[in-house]
Amino acid sequence: MNRLEKTILTITGGAHLSVHALMLALPSLIPILMSEFNIGLDILGLIVTISAFMFGFGAIPSGWMENKIGGRTLLILYLFTSSFSALLVSMSNSFYHLVFGLGLLGLSSSIYHPAGLTLISNRVHQITKGMAVHGIFGSTGSAIGPILATTLAFFISWRASYATLGLFNFVLGIASLLLIPSDDNINDVEKMNNKNVMRQTNRIALVFFYLTNLIMGFVYYGFTTFMPIHFAENTKEFLTFIPDTMKAGIFPSFVFLSGIIGQIIGGKLGTRFNRVNILPYVIAINIPFLLLMGYTNGLLLIICSLGLGMAHFSSQPISNTIIAELTNSNNRGIGYGINFFLSMGIGSIAALIGGIIAMNYGTTIVFISLGFLLIPALLTSYIIILKT
Repeated sequence: MNRLEKTILTITGGAHLSVHALMLALPSLIPILMSEFNIGLDILGLIVTISAFMFGFGAIPSGWMENKIGGRTLLILYLFTSSFSALLVSMSNSFYHLVFGLGLLGLSSSIYHPAGLTLISNRVHQITKGMAVHGIFGSTGSAIGPILATTLAFFISWRASYATLGLFNFVLGIASLLLIPSDDNINDVEKMNNKNVMRQTNRIALVFFYLTNLIMGFVYYGFTTFMPIHFAENTKEFLTFIPDTMKAGIFPSFVFLSGIIGQIIGGKLGTRFNRVNILPYVIAINIPFLLLMGYTNGLLLIICSLGLGMAHFSSQPISNTIIAELTNSNNRGIGYGINFFLSMGIGSIAALIGGIIAMNYGTTIVFISLGFLLIPALLTSYIIILKT
């Protein structure tokens, strides 16, 4: 990789870290927010859905904007608007203020993925490797978010984590302005090295890919939203010296750290094998871990969750590269935008449905349901193979 590629991966990686840390801080704070605002899991599931839906909702117009103003400008827009939104959440003094701030944070964060992923796919020559590095930063952010939120909540306030991440994005925005050149400033050699092959969009395969990733989005929001409270409720007899509120942040962080291993595995698999052909196998391995998380507790629950982290996040560099392969480079931004609207926007409804299930039947049933939900994804992912 040349210097520009490394700079792009470092800054987009930092932005990816922050977007996932911001979005994953909320589920880990559920036990604290339940107490402070006197609300139940169903209401908190709705709050997560609102924030996450806005996270997905803005992805389509963001993808369209990327084609008009470029990934660099869109990335900078994300960093500054999310910085403002995070600081707004940190100043929440009422339930409605919190909901508004989180909704705005979700909307501003929706800008990132169409910007970052298109920037990588258009300016980094080794796309799958770039996506794996990018994914590692995201998994690191997912790990940092819960542990940062619960640790600062324990020692200072839950609001401190949003203030910290907001300031981080502001600094990263300044770095983006200074270090990433605009399209007009890239020389012809760099453009030639980083330009992806023009290809016709495979619409049929893309539709089934979107259906597959929609289901994966349901599963993602289902397990990331209720994993903290599930750990708090089912590890009471394990490491009893750690408060339950801290377990809600520490154990999920280990899961996301295992996701880093998954990203590395996914990157290597995606480089070595046909990415479309291996997607059903990567999806299938998630199922037993989700089912086991519903039936286990204590140390065994943690072991199963680490397996889920590796299995689930190994699909991300593969999936993000598949989109680049199925779309023409001129509409890749909108391609990523549609994908994230479906997986992160519509998929976030799992938080609401999961909240209702958890209130009535417990979090155990949530994880078992998610395992069975992946079965249709096996079928749709196999159809992608037939259509490519």
